[in-house]
Amino acid sequence: MKKIITLLLVIVIALVLMIGCAPKKIVMRLAETHPADYPTTIGDMEFAKLVGERTNGRITVEVYHSKQLGEEKAAIEQVQLGAIDFTRVSLAPVTAFVKKLDALQLPYMYRDADHMWKVLNGPIGEEMLKSVESANFVGLCWFDPGSRNFYNSKREVKSAADLKGLKIRVQQSDLMIKMIKYLGANPTPLPYGEVYSALKTGVIDGAENNWPSYDTQSHFEVARYYVVDGHLRIPEILIGSKIVMDKLSKKDQEIIKQAAKDAVPLQIKLWAEKEKVSEDKVTKAGCKIYYPTPEEKKTFMDAMAPLYAEQPAEIQEIIKQIQAVQ
Repeated sequence: MKKIITLLLVIVIALVLMIGCAPKKIVMRLAETHPADYPTTIGDMEFAKLVGERTNGRITVEVYHSKQLGEEKAAIEQVQLGAIDFTRVSLAPVTAFVKKLDALQLPYMYRDADHMWKVLNGPIGEEMLKSVESANFVGLCWFDPGSRNFYNSKREVKSAADLKGLKIRVQQSDLMIKMIKYLGANPTPLPYGEVYSALKTGVIDGAENNWPSYDTQSHFEVARYYVVDGHLRIPEILIGSKIVMDKLSKKDQEIIKQAAKDAVPLQIKLWAEKEKVSEDKVTKAGCKIYYPTPEEKKTFMDAMAPLYAEQPAEIQEIIKQIQAVQ
């Protein structure tokens, strides 16, 4: 009997030791504003999948899409406090925490998408990701934002002069408002959800956005002129909470950082495909799409000279570095 009791005690102790030594499961949450089938959301899910695979399921990243954890601003604040682990957001609201990030979202900053990715994948992009640590974030990677272009219901726009006098909807942003003013148009800040009715009723003459937004929000039905001027390429950024990340081992931190970077190519591919579908759709619908010549595009860029001149010295230096990237 004593032998049986001793054997049972040994088994119990062994089980306790096994449970105590088992790797602790970690569940992390990622906030995303877009729906489940959107390229950035699928990029988030690829990141989550890679983290799970590379930790053998020890770390699980749950993606909460469609604003389940709140709008971008609220999600950013929660990540800063450590209440949410990660969020994917436009760079624009993050500039409120790290001012020098403005350099990455100035109008006509990039010659094209290749130029932007050379900047983001190079020393400048890495330095900008590190810069968010000062605000209690960890910069993980960049996602493709596409380019934003002007569209209106009045006339074909080929150069900056053609925008003069048009009422253009913009986001409530000093940078965006100044951009429209320097182009000679009249900035009209409006919530995104009101743009279609405002275009239809003539409250505004035009707006600006990327191909998928022009398509999926049906703006092309009431604003048939679209000029591919590419005035903005505002990078998307995946950020983590520094409070949370600092609690992880160095090895786990590196796994998470690498998984984020390895998810980027899929997101870029899906975004390009989505843009092409939207471009084909609005072209077939009879919209007048115009691609400015280099000389015509220069008129838009030249109009931004006062806006660039207003930037502080730190941003002026980053602008020079970006422009020098070949």
